[in-house]
Amino acid sequence: MAAAEEHAGAAAGGPLAGVRVVELAGIGPGPFAAMTLADLGADVVRVDRPGGGALAVAPEYDVTNRNKRSVVLDLKQQTGVAAALSLAERADVLVEGFRPGVAERLGIGPEVCLARNPRLVYGRMTGWGQDGPLADRAGHDIGYIAVTGALGMTGPAEGPPVAPGNLLGDYAGGSLYLVIGILAALHHARGPQGAGQVVDAAIVDGTSHLTAMIQGLLAAGSWRDRRAANLLDGGCPFYGTYATSDGGFMAVGALEPAFYTEFVRLLGIADEAPPREDLAAWGELRELIAARFASRTRAEWTEIFQDTDACVAPVLSLTEAPSHPHLAARGTYLEHSGITQPAPAPRFSATPTRVVSGPARPGAHTAEVARDWDVPELAAADRASSAAPAPAAAPTAPAAPREGDHPTS
Repeated sequence: MAAAEEHAGAAAGGPLAGVRVVELAGIGPGPFAAMTLADLGADVVRVDRPGGGALAVAPEYDVTNRNKRSVVLDLKQQTGVAAALSLAERADVLVEGFRPGVAERLGIGPEVCLARNPRLVYGRMTGWGQDGPLADRAGHDIGYIAVTGALGMTGPAEGPPVAPGNLLGDYAGGSLYLVIGILAALHHARGPQGAGQVVDAAIVDGTSHLTAMIQGLLAAGSWRDRRAANLLDGGCPFYGTYATSDGGFMAVGALEPAFYTEFVRLLGIADEAPPREDLAAWGELRELIAARFASRTRAEWTEIFQDTDACVAPVLSLTEAPSHPHLAARGTYLEHSGITQPAPAPRFSATPTRVVSGPARPGAHTAEVARDWDVPELAAADRASSAAPAPAAAPTAPAAPREGDHPTS
């Protein structure tokens, strides 16, 4: 294996090759943001804590730590803090996901780091943000998207809203907004008069920002502020999901007239369907569509709608998705370290990206990071971390980790 492939910092020479990132280990959106930077070619060094974190994922399966390197530092000890500051001094970006004030109490807050490295981009990932009445409160994705109105848009008209995993808040409203902010701040820092700065990425801010178009439609009177009553939230019979005879589902998005015409023709209801413009007949149209889909299997409907512009697709599970013909042809998923996982995205013509290394094991790269980043303090800190007593086994299962919290807070 070539030397460039032996450590994660060389991740395919992507567009961020040469950018150094320090990630102070956390859970959820922070690690995903750092993984995205690593996928883009940045040399990401993750600072893990002795004994690991509370998230019950074995390190060898934690895909969000791919393309990274790991050192273990005890940030409760001065040697650990000193080593972390030395890394920050040599970095372009630092990512942390502690509650507000925790990094400052540890001695690795933005004021200290920017004093040592004026061009550092200090990225902060929290749910509630660095200020406001709830800034110090614990939380998780579902609560953040609840107060933004985004959760209230999901699910059927009757019954409770449906939690969309943690994709909408943690990753779309959190991680990706942190990455956008970091890249913008990095561009500024590298300008002629540039300087580093703090990027405050709050999941509530990012998720609210995602609702911009809907808020515009609401202001224009084109969106009703209730579930399943609009064009894009399941209220429209030709934009939603339908069960098939074998318990599967098909997703329909035939919004434009030309696509709708193709849809009803292939579904076999062109002569029976009421006018789609007649909102009073949408209930009748929905029942007609549902009855037709229920007459055949998902595989049969997939074959019928394949290679057409009817905008109909099978609803696949996570294990089925990698085998979809289109995704397989594009290499949207790949296998690395025995794990099937999404490939880096987006794609670049001049600076292609790829997965170079699997999930970083805590502390596995201390010696090489100390050498590559010229941080001799890592050796002393590593010895101190190794000498620290292991945490006592909990008599019962640990409580779920708190978003934006850190084991030392």
